Amino acid sequence: MTATTLDAIATVQKSPGYWNNVLRRFRRDPVAMFALFVVLALILMAVFAPLVAPADPYRASMLRRLRPIGTEGFPLGTDELGRDMLTRLIYGGRLSLLMGVTPVIIAFFVGSFIGITAGYLGGRVNTVLMRTIDVFFAFPSVLLAIALSGALGAGVFNGLLSLTIVFVPPIARIAESVTTAVRKIEYVEAARASGASAFTIVRVHVLGNVIGPIFVYATGLISVSLILASGLSFLGLGVKPPEPEWGLMLNTLRNAIYVQPWVAALPGLMIFITSISFNLLSDSLRSAMDVKS
Repeated sequence: MTATTLDAIATVQKSPGYWNNVLRRFRRDPVAMFALFVVLALILMAVFAPLVAPADPYRASMLRRLRPIGTEGFPLGTDELGRDMLTRLIYGGRLSLLMGVTPVIIAFFVGSFIGITAGYLGGRVNTVLMRTIDVFFAFPSVLLAIALSGALGAGVFNGLLSLTIVFVPPIARIAESVTTAVRKIEYVEAARASGASAFTIVRVHVLGNVIGPIFVYATGLISVSLILASGLSFLGLGVKPPEPEWGLMLNTLRNAIYVQPWVAALPGLMIFITSISFNLLSDSLRSAMDVKS
């Protein structure tokens, strides 16, 4: 997030006209529309996987294992157990997107609450909350996710919990930063002097001005979450076999890299496409909100 964006958000109270302008700029951005189309297509593909997938994702046959891309009846080949790769990739989007998006959504609400509380109240409350948050910054996100998943054990729920804990601190830090800037603005001081309660001030004057940059930052974390979730599954700390998930598929296909390298690379390609799409979407949102004060 650029300093210009933070300054603009901290000095301009957002009106309905502002958000209309943001939406208009976003819709006029071809990169944003392309990224949004890809993200929506991936989500719809995952949601309606039983309707669009051509085969059973669990049906194996050792007689047709590691078929190349373009094989009749298997347009993207088969995996090490003879399962249809196209079907596995479609179904794999379900768990991959779940593991990538859900932790960020939960961390968005939890981190925003912590950061806004610390930023608005300030003083000792800010010191206690943010020093606690700083403890988590002592560990790289990858190592922290691996350590938490290793301690909790493999599984979807434990993976979601680990990633949520990883993403709460950075979101809380951003929320605290923008809230601290907003609470010093004149109209917030005027509302406080008029006797308005802290809850009313936060709901009416603070929340609308800080939720935008927090949301934009959170969308940028989705790609990181997706990669971390895939990494946990690759290491055996996330989704368990035989469930289709892109990171787990990379793990099970790693020994086939010398036999069918293109087939083995397909899950990684899906991770790349999804991650770059969410990154482009986040950058476009940031650009649409980047107005001069």
